Amino acid sequence: MNKVPEPWRPRYWILDADGRTPIGTQDLHEWARLCASQGEDAGGRRVGWDYDNERGITVSTTFMGIDHNYMPSGPPILFETMIFGGPHDQYTERYATWDEAERGHQRAMDLAGIKRKLETWIDGEQDDGQP
Repeated sequence: MNKVPEPWRPRYWILDADGRTPIGTQDLHEWARLCASQGEDAGGRRVGWDYDNERGITVSTTFMGIDHNYMPSGPPILFETMIFGGPHDQYTERYATWDEAERGHQRAMDLAGIKRKLETWIDGEQDDGQP
């Protein structure tokens, strides 16, 4: 019995011009070139990055650019939140969309006990919250 071939599924992903919408590609060279053009500091791929220096806790949420859904079905898993430091060190949650990642970042901040954002990245630029 022959298996029906699985539909084409991109392995590598970049963000569209809006900076939020993932676009798939199978071309590793295109992916690497476009990821590099988004900046080495992850500013263009960073959903959120907040920390509490007094307690040594960081919450980071980024667009990974590689599909981490290794199952043959379901959406691509392209975003990841991690907590570094504190009692929830290495906590990880992954998502399919930018909006899910924003909500997950807030959940992780709540879990880590970070009540106010000390540093935020918006559209690839650091925002210190000052007018």
